[in-house]
Amino acid sequence: MNPRSHLIILALAALGSIAPAAERPNLVVFLIDDMGLMDTSVPFLTGADGKPERYPLNDYYRTPSMERLARQGIRFNQFYAMSVCSPTRISILTGQNAARHGATNWINPENNNAGPQGAPDWTWEGLKPGDTTLPGLLGAGGYRTIHVGKGHFAPREFDGADPSKIGFDRNIAGASFGAPGSYFGEKNYGGSGKRALHAVPGLEKYHGTETFLTEALTIEANAALKSAVDSGKPFFLHFAHYAVHSPFDSDPRFAAHYADSGKPAAAQAFATLIEGMDKSLGDLLDHLEALGVAEETLVIFLGDNGSDAPLGDQHEVASAAPLRGKKGTHYEGGMRVPFIAAWARSDPDNSLQKALPIPAGAIQSQVANVTDLFPTLLQIAGVETPSTHAVDGNALQPLLAGKTDASRPEQFLMHYPHGPHRSNYFTVWRDGDWKVIYHYLPEVPTHGGFIQSGGARYQLFNLAEDPFEQNDLATRRPDDLRRLMEGLIAQTEAHGSRYPVAEDGQTRLKPALP
Repeated sequence: MNPRSHLIILALAALGSIAPAAERPNLVVFLIDDMGLMDTSVPFLTGADGKPERYPLNDYYRTPSMERLARQGIRFNQFYAMSVCSPTRISILTGQNAARHGATNWINPENNNAGPQGAPDWTWEGLKPGDTTLPGLLGAGGYRTIHVGKGHFAPREFDGADPSKIGFDRNIAGASFGAPGSYFGEKNYGGSGKRALHAVPGLEKYHGTETFLTEALTIEANAALKSAVDSGKPFFLHFAHYAVHSPFDSDPRFAAHYADSGKPAAAQAFATLIEGMDKSLGDLLDHLEALGVAEETLVIFLGDNGSDAPLGDQHEVASAAPLRGKKGTHYEGGMRVPFIAAWARSDPDNSLQKALPIPAGAIQSQVANVTDLFPTLLQIAGVETPSTHAVDGNALQPLLAGKTDASRPEQFLMHYPHGPHRSNYFTVWRDGDWKVIYHYLPEVPTHGGFIQSGGARYQLFNLAEDPFEQNDLATRRPDDLRRLMEGLIAQTEAHGSRYPVAEDGQTRLKPALP
């Protein structure tokens, strides 16, 4: 955290703007890697009547702890993340859209992976000491701040690769990489060759045992919570599982549940990783009960990008069916993620829950996104955001209470000036029911109908009429396409976006009107 932010927090504390620890809730962000909206037995999508509607994938996965949390609180069915991981993770910690903070791609631990025509000035170095972050502000405001699991905030040789250098009091198992070398304790959570560089650190006590990585992280998280509660301070736990990212190592505790599913072995292994993270959630909730702090603890569950389930092509309806696309793409299956907020144990008489009442079993359909967590959690904690730090998110309190916030923009910007990847060099702008996709280069994607202007291509969808993106309106609704593109261009400029370059390596490929 930068010195100016620290002085602001101290000044606020002196003025009494920060509530005493006993009057502030504990905060848990339970973040799952590569888990999309449909990778759960909890139905998030709704029918015309607004009620949950089940699809085949909801009956394939087993997530009873998510069901428990959803019964206790509210789930969002239009919650957006960036479609790749590092941008989302940095957005959660800064409250800034990736187009603003500049880390617009997943961060390769070893080298700059901008891509052959990728934005050369993107923030490949990620977060660094001195940056204003959620844990840094909460820590200065009196919270114990704990990171457990996947970091992926900066490359290996940069200080920001260690979460304890960017605001967390304690880092357990967080490092520069996103994918673990292995989930198996017998393999020391690493592997051979290049995978050896992805051996999860700090878990040596479990080496050579049968303790699956998800379980080891849960044991460590619960021990850290016990220490935090004993300290008498409120805590912020950022529990970021490596699951369900590849490698798709099958969790032997749950493999039998999917053996007769008829799905490929990798898809079965993916399902065991889903069930394992769900057991971790249940164990965490039980532990909060045992510690006597469940009524005082707000739990937020979400994924960091769309599904990476090994099912079908990334541009079609398969991994996130009935949604189209998966992780890394510009379709809804790549950007829509599960989001549940609930008190770890409901108690209507609790003063903290009276201040933030969350209806049980509710569904929120307003658009929200990962940048909203930063202002939401700081407000709940009674900690001010420094005026020098730009924030793109909006506080979620009205939505968490099950209300409609008419002042809230129904918008989301996803900017990916990189390649090669599943989708390359694109920007998405959602505004109300409409969604436009701008492709900077003509050769991708390989599916769908496009209109072309110079080297660019456009796609246009009305998500109210066509939620599964099967009817591209770019050629039939030119006025709407132009209106959406005007909004996209304005937003990318307002966020200070970095753009891809032409083949000459110099000329910027900015979005253009059709």
